[in-house]
Amino acid sequence: MNQLEIRNLSKTYPNGVKALNDISITIQNGMFGLLGPNGAGKSSLMRTLAMLQEAGSGEILFNGQDVQKKPEQIRSVLGYLPQEFGVYPKVSALDLLDHIAVLKGITDAAQRKEQVHYLLQQTNLYEHRKKAVHSYSGGMRQRFGIAQALLGEPKLIIVDEPTAGLDPEERNRFLNLLSEIGENIIVILSTHLVDDVFELCSQMAIMNRGQILVQGNPAALTSSLDGKIWAKKVSKAELLHFKEKLQVISSKLIAGETLIHAEAKDLPDVGFEQISPSLEDFYFSTLTSFQK
Repeated sequence: MNQLEIRNLSKTYPNGVKALNDISITIQNGMFGLLGPNGAGKSSLMRTLAMLQEAGSGEILFNGQDVQKKPEQIRSVLGYLPQEFGVYPKVSALDLLDHIAVLKGITDAAQRKEQVHYLLQQTNLYEHRKKAVHSYSGGMRQRFGIAQALLGEPKLIIVDEPTAGLDPEERNRFLNLLSEIGENIIVILSTHLVDDVFELCSQMAIMNRGQILVQGNPAALTSSLDGKIWAKKVSKAELLHFKEKLQVISSKLIAGETLIHAEAKDLPDVGFEQISPSLEDFYFSTLTSFQK
């Protein structure tokens, strides 16, 4: 069982922005979802865990070892897929994976070939292996990103906003691949898409303004709102009224009408209907409470 322990981690950039504010969390084998809006500090945390930047204070322990003192201990077992990654122009997926495998220390040619071919097949890219990666579609590039992250049989994989920009079919294929990977190692999925976390992760945390607001099992966290979420379709004028009067946690346009979700112990107003809460409701409820 692998374990990543983060203790009182903080990071302030030279411009004064406090990206990480006293974060403490423990993550074990499986898929772990890190939810938060843009600017919450998710990418700063991912970069710090990947040893791409130093923390200002705090500890990062992987399987009991302080990896900030010896970064190579986590780099040797880490697979990282950043939000955006560059590739060499005109280099095929086959050649680029082979090159990255050498950089990761897989020096045995036969072993390297076997692993590269296996990962190309696992990510459904084998028939496109001789094409230049820069010519791939967005979904194919993301799958290539996972292939390179899996080189060297890592014990910890970090993926930052992996499904942004993917069409529904590519997204499903990508998430299924992540789910298969995450059974015996730690996979940290950083995203602002609630559905990704609900479908994949057994544990999660919500982050905003550099802080961990809440953590736990997605289904258990969602059930804490049972009987407290109410929905109603309203006009634009009513929307402003209800936002002032009630705890409206979300609103969205559906077929030209605005559907609002409000949080309340009892019927908040005439015309509201009680609904089963979703993880999205819990997410918005948490952010709304934090902003008060």
